[in-house]
Amino acid sequence: MNKIRVSKEFHFEMSHALWNYDGPCKNIHGHSYKLIVTVIGEPINDNNNPKNGMLIDFTELKNIVYTLVVKLFDHAFLVSHNADISSFYTTREMFDKMLVVEYQPTCENILLDIVNRLKNNFPENLELHTVKLYETATSFAQWFSSDN
Repeated sequence: MNKIRVSKEFHFEMSHALWNYDGPCKNIHGHSYKLIVTVIGEPINDNNNPKNGMLIDFTELKNIVYTLVVKLFDHAFLVSHNADISSFYTTREMFDKMLVVEYQPTCENILLDIVNRLKNNFPENLELHTVKLYETATSFAQWFSSDN
């Protein structure tokens, strides 16, 4: 058995505000996020399969992550359901892509949301191994399947 890990990097822009936070991140602000998704499994070993030798076609991996994560989060504003968001609804031209989430939208919680959106949506021959979300160039949160 030869397990292989395959990773793909994604980028998206997103804003958020941390409700009831005691620092500057309580204000609406944005980040250029970098997301690295790694899956693990055994490459296809079937000469009749056009994907022979691949764990997953990078295009397929891209399409899964783009559809379930990037398309949803890119240029969105994330805010906790605990915040008073009533005034945002009066300016829909600025908050058209507001996502009210059931958590405090920290890098850690956004990462867990992404993991939950992805983990059961890959072909059965592979599983989600690692997800790494950079909120800035030097700050990130990381999830490992082996820890959970």
